[in-house]
Amino acid sequence: MARFEFTTSLPFAREEVFDWFSRPGALQRLTPPFSGSVRSEPDDGLQVGSTAMLGIGAPGGLGLGLGPAVGSVAGTLRLPGWARAEIPWRARHVGLVPGRSFTDVMDSGPLDSWRHEHLFEDDGGGTLMRDTVTFTLPLAGTGGNGPWRRMAHWGEERFTAELQRMFEYRERQLIGDLLFHARHRGTGANTGSARSGRPGPSGLRIAISGSSGLIGTQLRALLQGGGHDVMRLVRRPASAADEIGWDPDAGRIDAQALAGCDAVVHLAGHPIGGRFTPATKQRIMASRTAGTSLLARTLADLSADGRRRSLVSGSAIGYYGASPQARRPGVPDLLVEDCPPGTDFLADVCAAWEASTVPAARAGVRVATVRTGIVQSPAGGALQRMLPLFMAGLGGPLAGAGQQSWIGVDDCVSIFAHAVLDGQVDGPVNAVAPHPVDGAEYAATLARVLHRPAAVPVPGIGPALLLGAQGAREIVQADQRVSSRRIQSLGYEFREAELERVLRHVLGR
Repeated sequence: MARFEFTTSLPFAREEVFDWFSRPGALQRLTPPFSGSVRSEPDDGLQVGSTAMLGIGAPGGLGLGLGPAVGSVAGTLRLPGWARAEIPWRARHVGLVPGRSFTDVMDSGPLDSWRHEHLFEDDGGGTLMRDTVTFTLPLAGTGGNGPWRRMAHWGEERFTAELQRMFEYRERQLIGDLLFHARHRGTGANTGSARSGRPGPSGLRIAISGSSGLIGTQLRALLQGGGHDVMRLVRRPASAADEIGWDPDAGRIDAQALAGCDAVVHLAGHPIGGRFTPATKQRIMASRTAGTSLLARTLADLSADGRRRSLVSGSAIGYYGASPQARRPGVPDLLVEDCPPGTDFLADVCAAWEASTVPAARAGVRVATVRTGIVQSPAGGALQRMLPLFMAGLGGPLAGAGQQSWIGVDDCVSIFAHAVLDGQVDGPVNAVAPHPVDGAEYAATLARVLHRPAAVPVPGIGPALLLGAQGAREIVQADQRVSSRRIQSLGYEFREAELERVLRHVLGR
């Protein structure tokens, strides 16, 4: 049996740290996207007997190539969540000393045994958290000093290195989340005027559409970690206490259930990433305007009860058009929120998407529209699609790619949460990192993080074959230098503003 230990020093009181672990969402927030996924959260928190299901990916470089490749195919074909290159892992809590420690074991999974003890100790005004893992790999108990034992020792060394990557990720993630919650403690979207920013009570009830997507999954977990009650908008009759039924295509929603919410975050929409056929374009447009209009009209009707509510709706930097600098010389070098929209398809989608929120704003609902940049995560989006090529040593700058305004997945999620919790945030805000990069710099940075070459440019015909000429032009070859100044002026503090550090975090490199 092998042993691994990791110690984390946290500038937060022990009770505060332990409370965070006891809330829903903690496991989701701490699971590295490069090592697997959470299939179901603990069914009874930290209580003894509570169980959770995870999916464990292949270790190291194999996982960074295989997992994103399968994930890209599953996403493109819209396969169910279990269709991943992962091994199921069932965890069960077996020990709990409230405020001090808890322990989980592997009930079933790829190892012969696993036991993880979490110990929380006072450390002055902060907390010293000790993680101790004891594990046995398959075949490690064969005994002797021959080849099997040498192989087992090599396997333990490799597995320990993977644990080190995972716990370093967990440390950064935990500190980032606790800092975010400390900055937003005592603020609420349902108090004060739209621009006052006056603090209100914590513990809001927040509804989220698209809660199972890349951003929605993490946003739900982040908000729950802050002590907020999150409701999921589901496209069927509600069957759980945390669900609200709706059918945006039919124009139906459970308005009574929505009336109990302080804020709504709208993320749902047909995926953008396939060929821009007429049918796909119609679905992309309709999926964004129909749902947004239904929520905006419903919130407008509910405003008659006098309760202060907020609507935070997704949007994208596609609002500015694929090549605003080249097409409109009068547009500033860094695109800001009051720049005019572009004239291509995705710009039309974003403009119509944002316009659909107007009924809520006219009724006095605080409305914020978050224009997201290129989200960096191996669990979805552009980075997921590029990783298999780069891991095979075939990556490089995309021909025709211009300036890219990117954002780390955790900053993207945190900006949405900030827009919910801070009453100053209204109107459009850009969710992009402060420093855009060009295509060549992005490719070189990713290659450096992965220890792979990036010398051969990827021909433009590749994206065109996958996305069609219009899709390649508006998605892959977009040239957008977008400013983050407004969201920063509204009090948001980036977790990480440098591309290389973000990539190293989400890729465990």
